[in-house]
Amino acid sequence: MAKPVFSLRTLLEAGVHLGHQTHRWNPQMAPYIHSKKNGIHIIDLTQTVPLLIKALKVIEETAAKGGSVLFVGTKRQAQLPIEKAAKDSAQHYVNHRWLGGTLTNWKTVSNSISRLEELDEKIEDGLDGLTKKERLGLLRDQAKLQASLGGIRNMNHIPDIIFVVDVKKESLAIAEANKLGIPVVAIVDTNCSPEGVSHIIPGNDDAIRSINLYCDLVSKAVIDGMTTQMGEVGVDLGALEGPEEVTSLIPEEEKKDQEKPEEEVEAEAENDASEASDQVEVQNIEESNSEEGADSDTSEEKNKEEVSA
Repeated sequence: MAKPVFSLRTLLEAGVHLGHQTHRWNPQMAPYIHSKKNGIHIIDLTQTVPLLIKALKVIEETAAKGGSVLFVGTKRQAQLPIEKAAKDSAQHYVNHRWLGGTLTNWKTVSNSISRLEELDEKIEDGLDGLTKKERLGLLRDQAKLQASLGGIRNMNHIPDIIFVVDVKKESLAIAEANKLGIPVVAIVDTNCSPEGVSHIIPGNDDAIRSINLYCDLVSKAVIDGMTTQMGEVGVDLGALEGPEEVTSLIPEEEKKDQEKPEEEVEAEAENDASEASDQVEVQNIEESNSEEGADSDTSEEKNKEEVSA
């Protein structure tokens, strides 16, 4: 798998260095601010790069040990990138609304997930015999639970690390993670407090391009960690397609040809060669006939020209 690669130029092009307006800043972020321009704070990317590399390494090591990562980002511009990154790396996510007690009261959340699965089964079996109001009620409950719990419905236990976009909006998720001792990797903008964040990544948490870049890098780090884990276990990704699987992809006609004795194969080859030579002779005859016809046509044209002259 490809390592997550980025450079200072990549961060600049994604707008990671753009902070908030100077009057909205948080003094705790002063060490990570380079300067201000046109009333906007500029984040020091020379600090962001090593901190981002360190955070990605922590996520990769967690995935390499078999740990799970929870992607959290409920703001509108972060919803789709968070979901895509989590699905690409086979992890869990919360991108609609953080329910209080999602981590600290996992037992109650598990009951809600069971309720969602029951609703899915009922709707799949059909809602015959129910009134229109009852159907709408079940569909509404399913949509609400799916939006809040759809990304963690397969999470059997609390995650080993969480990745957060916008610590100000996701303060409740960070508080629950701190209470349970779960490490937090988070994007921290100039208007946010870095308290409670285990691995700070100073950067813009509002631009869609920036969020896409963060999520893509974290997803690749998780995938790389999972690949490392599979290699340590002894799973050879290149040897997953064994001889049986390869032969299963061979068409039936080719399999029959492979099973034939050598004598039959040689006889068929001779027949094919003789047929091919016959076809060549026929083709040569046709070409000679066509040339004779063409010569006769040209002679007729010459005669016509002589007569007309």
